[in-house]
Amino acid sequence: MAKNNNHIVIMAGGIGSRFWPMSTVECPKQFVDVLGCGRTLLQMTYDRFKGLVPPENFWVITSVDYADKVREQLPEVAEGNILKEPCRRNTAPCIAYVSWRIKAINPNANIVISPSDGLILNTVEFRRVILSSLQFAEETDSIITLGMKPNRPETGYGYIQADLTCSTARNKEIFRVDSFREKPDLATAQKYISKSNYFWNAGIFIWNVSTVVNAFRIYQPNISQIFEDLLPYYGTEKEQELVNQQYPLCEKISVDYAIMEKTEEIFVFPVDFGWSDLGTWGALHSIYQLDAQGNAIIGQNITLVESANCVVYSNSDKKIILQGLDGYIVAEKDGALLVCKQSEEQRLTQYVK
Repeated sequence: MAKNNNHIVIMAGGIGSRFWPMSTVECPKQFVDVLGCGRTLLQMTYDRFKGLVPPENFWVITSVDYADKVREQLPEVAEGNILKEPCRRNTAPCIAYVSWRIKAINPNANIVISPSDGLILNTVEFRRVILSSLQFAEETDSIITLGMKPNRPETGYGYIQADLTCSTARNKEIFRVDSFREKPDLATAQKYISKSNYFWNAGIFIWNVSTVVNAFRIYQPNISQIFEDLLPYYGTEKEQELVNQQYPLCEKISVDYAIMEKTEEIFVFPVDFGWSDLGTWGALHSIYQLDAQGNAIIGQNITLVESANCVVYSNSDKKIILQGLDGYIVAEKDGALLVCKQSEEQRLTQYVK
């Protein structure tokens, strides 16, 4: 497999207020140092792929509003490889745009699509899986999605049902997908994890560019035509102007609905390398290094007294002392303060504007 044919695409256009006040609409979580380690989630995503492809084969697709943040945090990515969405149209148009953009310069490209805001603990295993999947994508006309082994009945993730009775001939770790399942209720999630063939859908996909372009042509001809018509202009001064005109015409649709649930040649690579999409403060508590009382403390000058099972975050040098809390979130950033029970976190999002 020619290494120069491999491309990494990081989707960094997400918007929202999860992890408020640490993240905001103006600065979503992918641009924040969530773990207090000196690297943002976007930078950590880049780091785990670094070295797998040449620097010129890294791409980031983001909102026009966040392009400057991407440039600031990832100066290694070429200016022309930062693609700017003029408006939000969910993941299918986003992936179609970058796929046709890469096809214009390399019709033999193999592509990894990755969100920018997840966490992976075992990077060595992750890189092995990615390289193995790229090899499979090059040798077959298949779409590969990574299925995360579940360790709890999670209702916030979609699931992949796999046929584990027989692996593929070319790779014994890859299996055919039976179906995709929407985010379940708790009872359904408990049923899923009681079986061995259900996996979390992390939204990480691997394919050859011809495979995904053909899938769009078959299942989403309107979206396909928009980006096909722009082929003569990719990489030119006219590209952004024309994208700004045509992108809003795309249907708002996820790639799961647009392609994944329709195509037949789709496979799953079941993995277990410590993944979380870090969608809530509670998710952060589940993966962060805890003190003896089960507290996750992120920041300086924070002291907990007679407190357990809390998440405490601060980006300031202010002294913080907390006493008598159990199962709470305390987060402070730039003068905004959140104090709530972990169990009530989701309900409080309605108050974040």
